[in-house]
Parts: sequence; C-alpha cells; structure tokens
Amino acid sequence: MPESATLPSPASSVPASAALPDGVRVGNEQLVRLTAPAGTKVAALIAREKQGGFLRVAITGGGCNGLSYRLRFTPEPKRGDILVGTAGARVLVDAKTALYLRGTEVDYSDRMIGGGFKFTNPNAKASCSCGESFSM
Repeated sequence: MPESATLPSPASSVPASAALPDGVRVGNEQLVRLTAPAGTKVAALIAREKQGGFLRVAITGGGCNGLSYRLRFTPEPKRGDILVGTAGARVLVDAKTALYLRGTEVDYSDRMIGGGFKFTNPNAKASCSCGESFSM
C-alpha cells in the first residue's frame, strides 16, 4: 500500500472519503453486517492474533453443502476488495464473494455448545447444521 494511503481505524466507520489503495471501494452493511458481539470478538481476535487489522470474509468451495465461509485476518486490502465498516470492525470482501454474501449477518456466541461465528445468509438455499457451509 502506498505510504500516502491512509485507512480509518478499526473503531471508526469507513467514510467514503477515506484514502484507499487503488482498486478498493467502500461498501456498506447491505453487503455484510457484524452484530455487536461479533464486532467485539473480531476486535479481541485482531488484538490477540496480530495478523492485521482487517477481517477478510470469503466463500470457497467445500463443506458438506458445497460452499463454505472462511474468515482470516489480513494487514491490508487488495485490488478489487470491498471495505465495509461494521460493528467497529473493518471487513474486506472480494468481488466474487460479494455475489454470494449480499445481505449476510455475522453473529458470535460464546456458548460452549453451538458457539462461535454464525452466518445468516438470505441467499443460501440450504445450510448444514454446523452453519459453516451452504448451497445456493
């Protein structure tokens, strides 16, 4: 990323006027939205893992229903990414994933059974009981 490019801090929302790397655009919560508990957990994991200040949400082939969600931390956006500020987190989504993700809510529960990140995707036709894979 060029030194002149500045990105908002994780605690702030992502203003449209923020200087972003070339080819990165700003999206909104109509693409993906984190609930408050998910945002809190993402902030804690970013601080603990020290892999980067952005959460990348991707959809890949696999899982018991054909498509699965992948979450990872990254230090900076890539060309073609969509940056969404939600629940105090900076979420990155690539253009291909955006087609499948639109309208998805990500929640977090710390319950011992059934806890973790949960995706509610209005585009999914079916999903597995663990909530980690789906089909369209």
